[in-house]
Amino acid sequence: MNGHGGVQSEMHSQGSGDLPVFDGGNVAISIDVLRQVTDDFSEGNVLGRGGFGVVYEGELHDGTMIAVKRMESAALGNKGLHEFQSELAVLTKVRHRHLVALLGYCINGNERLLVYEHMPQGTLAQHLFEWEVMGYSPLTWKQRVTVALDVARGVEYLHSLAQQSFIHRDLKPSNILLGDDMRAKVADFGLVKNAPDGKYSLETRLAGTFGYLAPEYAATGRVTTKVDIYAFGVVLMEILTGRKALDDSMPDDRAHLVTWFRRVLINKENIPKAIDRTFNPDDDTLESICKVAELAGHCTAREPFQRPDMGHAVNVLSPLVEQWKPSSQEEEDNYGIDLRMSLPQALERWQADEDTSTMFNGASSSQTQASIPPKPGYFADTFNSTDCR
Repeated sequence: MNGHGGVQSEMHSQGSGDLPVFDGGNVAISIDVLRQVTDDFSEGNVLGRGGFGVVYEGELHDGTMIAVKRMESAALGNKGLHEFQSELAVLTKVRHRHLVALLGYCINGNERLLVYEHMPQGTLAQHLFEWEVMGYSPLTWKQRVTVALDVARGVEYLHSLAQQSFIHRDLKPSNILLGDDMRAKVADFGLVKNAPDGKYSLETRLAGTFGYLAPEYAATGRVTTKVDIYAFGVVLMEILTGRKALDDSMPDDRAHLVTWFRRVLINKENIPKAIDRTFNPDDDTLESICKVAELAGHCTAREPFQRPDMGHAVNVLSPLVEQWKPSSQEEEDNYGIDLRMSLPQALERWQADEDTSTMFNGASSSQTQASIPPKPGYFADTFNSTDCR
């Protein structure tokens, strides 16, 4: 930090206007700090690009890595401001081991910047669809089913365990980030809708990504938690097959993954021929694969009432993954985070308590129920050609 006395001393209160304010303060970060840690937003630090800005890698003075999303609100107008406010509003109210943590924000003239914990292994999309190009090893089945459970736990929390019920609306592999331990966290909360009664929210404009949109949402614009269940089912199919939700390079009868895979499910004997070519499953693994395939079929049922809730998905996936639990339910429910800590201190504490979930009580939610515009993924969107924005 170039001789400064740590992040804590460099953070300062900024005028937040009508933005939600984090309880505890000390989350407004000066632009000078962010310039220092990202090497003045250099090209070499770019992690990804999207329609709403660029994500940069940053390194704090103690070696802690962060990700900084930088948005030009002047060019974006109200869209950028709403997206920025939405992400802040949601992430002030939720904190979970399988949701990417927001560490702070910065308002600098026309710029809006959000600071997240860094997820060094990038996106699930990269590991499923670009692993050869990027020099990765293909994900094993155990890694894939663990990622599926992590995502299910994160979305279950959003739907029913947080202080309010939230609907993500843009669940897909490019919004699922992986740490060095290959554990997953759900990211990108700019499209999140609050469901006031825990069930549904009426939406007037379609937002999300083609290939992941539930039929009733595309037809009526009504958003329920079952919209996320459908998208989760699509992600499960991608995990199983290594194929994208929409693939124009495939013949017409196979280009739409859900339609094709649901035909595969009519006869379970077809499943071994449909799964990712990198698998060489033994009998136990194939049994596990078939259970996940069946769950994917249920999650993508045409009628929303036929789809399970995310708690059911967690219950199906949990036995397929080695069990781990917090030391006690009380610890999971009541553990809190002191937002007066510096960024590296907070991040270190969150990482140390990987198996606890917490939420911020009493944070301002004035923006949470606002109409939230579409936005791209946390990293450069793998599915730009199929986005419905």
